[in-house]
Parts: sequence; structure tokens; C-alpha cells
Amino acid sequence: MSPPPPPLGRPRRRAAQAFDEALDDADLVAARTALSQGRWQHTRTLLVQTGDDWDRRGHRLTVLARESYCAAWAREWLLAEPDSGDASALLALAQVRRVLRGKEKPARAREACATAADLLPADPSPWLGLLLLECAQGAEGDVVRLFEQVRTRCADHHHAHHLVVAWLAERRVDAGPDPLHEVYDFANWAAEQAPADSPLAILPVVAHAERYRTLAAAGHEPADPVASGHWVGRRARQVMKTAFDWWLEWEQEGHPRRLVDLNFLAHAKVCEGRGAEAAALFHRIGDHVTAAPWSYPDRDARTAFRTARAAALGTA
Repeated sequence: MSPPPPPLGRPRRRAAQAFDEALDDADLVAARTALSQGRWQHTRTLLVQTGDDWDRRGHRLTVLARESYCAAWAREWLLAEPDSGDASALLALAQVRRVLRGKEKPARAREACATAADLLPADPSPWLGLLLLECAQGAEGDVVRLFEQVRTRCADHHHAHHLVVAWLAERRVDAGPDPLHEVYDFANWAAEQAPADSPLAILPVVAHAERYRTLAAAGHEPADPVASGHWVGRRARQVMKTAFDWWLEWEQEGHPRRLVDLNFLAHAKVCEGRGAEAAALFHRIGDHVTAAPWSYPDRDARTAFRTARAAALGTA
């Protein structure tokens, strides 16, 4: 059965407008709007145009999958094109999102991901869906296995590496701060293995923020990240400097999730007390704020971002 048509009248303001995972992808925003109205043909065209740019494909699929009626419209698409790998991948990611919202059984999402993986054996996106699911509720062995499935298809897959960093950061949190924690080793290894122009160079900064999130939630660090010493140790400062210097030389401004990294790097520079460097990043970010890491550990992300940006730009 098709979902009901969108209501008439003035649309309610989207919660996603505050933290829009589409970031600056205008084509994705247009396809998402059309999909919310039941016009899945725009999504079909978008995914065909995306091709095997796996980071961009994963980004677009995960954003589209957040639409409340995405699974229903993906099924409509499959009725018209039963062998469509793109439609199957979209349904798989939508089913995963439904599980994470408590509206679907995990087994059905896993089955949908398996079907999409069979139709598109080179595509890491169905495996990304499974990784999203298992990082939220799965066993350690499953997370590692699924991450390797993604890496086999796209060695420096951006979203998959971020998921694993966030998952690793939660391990052994009861032991408190540990400069030798495995999340740092993993992030450094991934950054070293990635191509020179890969944004995974920022992954050690992401690891630092994710570890702060878990430590602060457990009471091992202050709830105000600026008041924490987490970013001012010798090792931390070297990580932040290396990442910032890399960014200054980076010429790949078209990466679909680069603004995620820039938010993490700006947050780190604010916490480190490097206002001028933070200001340069805020100029590049513009209004494309992300909830993570500004919400860490339990802050209002929009307020934290605006306060930090105003201080760095001298407009407070």
C-alpha cells in the first residue's frame, strides 16, 4: 500500500533544517523533497548520476533513508522496477533507519540489506546499512566483519570509518582516560593507510572528540569541553596541528561529507583555544553546522556552535 499523500497547507518546519545531513548537496536536497512527495523518479536519476562514487552514494542514501515514508516509496519504486539495485539499496537503508527508530524488526532490515548486496555486489552501501545497525546494537565480531566488507569495496569509506571510531570510543570507558586507548590507534592507522587526499586524515581528531563524548558522559571529563584538558595535552595538540595543516593544503573540496570533518576540526580548535584557526574553519563551514560534536556530551549543539563561532569571529 502506498503511503498517504503529503498534507495540504503550509508545511511544518522540518527538524532536519537545524541539522541537515544533506549538508551542501543541492541535488540531494531536491531529490529528498521530491521523495517526500512520493516522486521517487528524482531519486532514481540522482543515484544513476552518482555512479560508483561510493562516499557520495552512501551519503545520499543515508540522508534519503531518513525520510519517514522512504521505505514505502522505495517499495513503490521496486514494483515498477523489480530488479533495481538502487531501489533495493534505498529500501535497505530505510529499513535500517526504521529499526533505529524502533519501528522495524532488525531481521527485516538485515534481509533487505542482504538482498541489495546480492543485486549490487560491488556497492558498499548495503554493508554500510548493516554496519549502522550493528554499531547500534550488535556484537563486536559483527561490527569488525561488516567494516571489513565495506573496506573491501571502498578502502577509505568515510562514513564507515566514522561509525567504527564512535563505536570503539565507547569501549572500556569505566577505566577512565587512557592516552593509549585503541580508538586512537585505529584512527591513526586509518589516516596513515588512506590516500594523501583522503579526508580520513581528520579521523584522529574525530577519535579525540568521540572519546571525550564517552568520558564526559561517564563523569571522567567536565561537561564543558572547553574546560576539559582533553585537547591540550602534547599528544592531542600534535594531532590537532597535523590535521589542521593537512586541511590547509587539501584541494579536494568536493567530498560529500567534508563539512562533517570541518565541524569536528573547528570544535577541536575551539577546545584547544586556537581562535584564529577556528575562525578560518567557521568561515568555510558557513551555516552547515552538524550536531556532532557540538552536542557533546549533552549540550544544545546549535547554541554551542553559535557561541563558539561568535567568539572566534569576534562577533560575540
